[in-house]
Amino acid sequence: MSLTSAATLATLDKTGPRRITDLAVAEGVTQPAMTVLVRVMEEFGLVERKSDPSDKRVTLVCLTEAGASYVRTRRQAGVDAYARLIDELTGDEVEALAAALPALLRLAELESRAREEPGR
Repeated sequence: MSLTSAATLATLDKTGPRRITDLAVAEGVTQPAMTVLVRVMEEFGLVERKSDPSDKRVTLVCLTEAGASYVRTRRQAGVDAYARLIDELTGDEVEALAAALPALLRLAELESRAREEPGR
């Protein structure tokens, strides 16, 4: 799976159903490229398109249970990989990493906000 596909699934998991145009902006690709990507992910059963209940003219891309399961599995694999690596650090290195966590969380928050507010 491409990084853009995985990122798109993670975005849908985090934010819920989105328009293709919103996904394209969030992932930094063109609308036609996102349309193709969504079509491929639909074929694999990871996403589906549904009408927006508040505006029937709008189509939203939604995660399927298979898509949500993929995101959970991928996320857990990342957690497991980091846990194995952290186990190889010295006590001082673990303390330094723990001390850096607030700054790392802030960076993640800023990155998330920048993705949600393009041009910022």
